[in-house]
Amino acid sequence: MKVLLVVHLLCMVFISGFLHAEALKRHRFVLREKNFTRLCSTKSILTVNGKFPGPTLRSHRGESFIVDVYNRGSYNVTLHWHGVKMIRYPWSDGPEYITQCPIPPGGKFSQKVVLSTEEGTLWWHAHSNWTRATVHGAIVLYPSRNRSYPFPKPHAEFPVIIGEWWKEGIQDLYYNFIRTGGDPNISDALTINGQPGDLYNCSKKGTFRVKVEYGKTYMLRLVNVMMQTLAFFGVAGHNLTVVNSDASYTQQFNSSYIAVGPGQTMDVLLTANQSPDHYYMAAVVLESTPNLTYDNTTTTAIVEYKGNYTPTATPSLPTLPGHNDTDAQANFTAKLRSLGNPLHPPPFEVPVNCSTKLLFTISVNTFPCTSGDNSTCQGPNTTRLAASVNNQSFANPTIDILQAYYKKINGIYTGDFPDFPPLVFNYTAEYLPLAYETPQKSTRVKVLQFNSSVELVFQGTNVVAGADHPMHLHGHSFYVVGWGFGNFDKNKDPQNYNMIDPPLQNTIVVPYLGWVAIRFWARNPGVWFMHCHIDRHMSWGMDMAFITLDGSTPESKMDPPPPDMPVC
Repeated sequence: MKVLLVVHLLCMVFISGFLHAEALKRHRFVLREKNFTRLCSTKSILTVNGKFPGPTLRSHRGESFIVDVYNRGSYNVTLHWHGVKMIRYPWSDGPEYITQCPIPPGGKFSQKVVLSTEEGTLWWHAHSNWTRATVHGAIVLYPSRNRSYPFPKPHAEFPVIIGEWWKEGIQDLYYNFIRTGGDPNISDALTINGQPGDLYNCSKKGTFRVKVEYGKTYMLRLVNVMMQTLAFFGVAGHNLTVVNSDASYTQQFNSSYIAVGPGQTMDVLLTANQSPDHYYMAAVVLESTPNLTYDNTTTTAIVEYKGNYTPTATPSLPTLPGHNDTDAQANFTAKLRSLGNPLHPPPFEVPVNCSTKLLFTISVNTFPCTSGDNSTCQGPNTTRLAASVNNQSFANPTIDILQAYYKKINGIYTGDFPDFPPLVFNYTAEYLPLAYETPQKSTRVKVLQFNSSVELVFQGTNVVAGADHPMHLHGHSFYVVGWGFGNFDKNKDPQNYNMIDPPLQNTIVVPYLGWVAIRFWARNPGVWFMHCHIDRHMSWGMDMAFITLDGSTPESKMDPPPPDMPVC
C-alpha cells in the first residue's frame, strides 16, 4: 500500500479574522509499505517517507500548511491534525464520515491545515480504522517569530512518541475484533519512537538515545499515540519539569513521572544534573479496569551523558506508579494549571455563566448477538461489545456529516443529540442492571449557536466495566474546570471549580468511575467530532459530533469547501 503526501508549509498571519499568505515552503511526504523488524519478527507496515514514526512537521505559531494527499494504496485514507483548531475550515480536519468521505485508493485531496493560537507540541495521524497505529508523527509549533518561550530556551529538543507494536497486521487486528464483537488483542510491546528498547534483544541496536551534556537543559516533546491505553513515563534519576500540555503553556511543576493519555501531548524539561552515566527513560501502561488483560511490558530509551566515563553495565529504570494507580494519574493531572502571564496570555477567557450545559455519560455497552450474525460474538455473555455517549452508540453515516450539513442533505443525521442521559441512575455503582447495557444506535449531533458558552460534564459509568476515557474534542481547546471520582453532583461540585487558572486542553482523561467538567466557547463554525481516544471504544461507538452554526459576520462564518473534496 502506498500513499503520497506533498506538504506545502504556508505562513499565515491572522488579522481581523482573515488569513494573509506571507510565504510558501514545500515538503514532500510519501506513505508506503515498508518492512520493519521488531521483537524478532518482520512485517510490512504503512509508513511516511519510510519512517516509523513519521516525519516531524515544524512551524511557528500562526503559520499554516497545505498537504496534498495521494492515495496509491488499497485502503481508504484520511489524515487528522490533532489539536489544530482549524478555525472556520473543518474541511481538512480529517475524521472519515464526519468532515470528509475517505480518500479512496487512487484518489487525491489537498488539505489546508489552519493554525492559530496553538504553541507547543501537537501531532498528526490517520483517522481511518486503526491505520493511525503506524501513520502518525509530531507537530512542533514554535513561538511566533518575534516571541520567545516563557522559560530559557532549551539546549536541544527531542520528540518522544510513546506507542505500541503488534506482531500481527493492524488491518487484520481491526477487522477481526469488529467481526467477533470481542476485545482486540493487546499489543506485543510498547515503543518509544518506534522502538521497544534494549530490554528486547532484537531491538537493542535500534534503541532511541538522547545524548546530553552535564548542566544543560533539554526539552522532551512527549506524544502518546497509543491505541489502547494510558501511560506513565519517567527518566531514571531525574525530575521532569512540565511546561506545556496540548500546545498550551502551563505553570511549571516538577514531577518524577508523567501521566499521559492517548492523544495528549506534554512538553517537559530535563536538566542533565546527575552523575555522567546512562539512564533509562521508560514508559509503562496505566490500566485501571480490573481484570482486564493489558500489555505489561516496559519500553525504554536511553539518556546518555557525553564525556569520558565507564557507564554502568545496566542503566537504572525510573520508579513509575503501578499499572492501576488511578490516584497517581489524577494527582498528576490535577497539578496542571494554565500559565496566563502577560507575555503569554490564554487565547480566550474562561466561560463564567454558560448558556449551554451538558452532561454526557460515557459507557462501555453490549449489543445482543442477533440471529444470522456470522460473528462468533465474543463479548460478555455471548454479546457484541459496544460503547456510547448518553446511551447513543454512534453509527457512521453513508456520506460525511459536514457535506450533508453544508449542502442541506436530509436523512444523514439528526440534530437531537440528548443534552443529558436518558436514564438517571447510580452511574458508578459496583453492580448495575443488565437492562442498562444496550445502547441505541444513532447518528445524532448536538447543534450549538455561534458564540455560545458551553459547560460539558463527562460522567464515566460502570455499565459493563469502568475505564479511563481520554476524550478528545476536534476544532477546540477547552478549559478543564473540575474533576472527581464517583457521580457528579450538580449542586456541590461546581462550587470547587477552578475558574482562575484551569488547564487548556484538547484531550482530557476522564478517570476510572469519575467525571470531568470542561468549558469552551462555540466560536468555530463547522462540524466537529468528539470521541474517546482509546480506539476500541471509538470503534464501538463512543463518539458524537457538534455542529456550530455560522455567526452573523463574515469572520464568524465557515469557509466554503475546496474543489477536490473526496466523494463517497
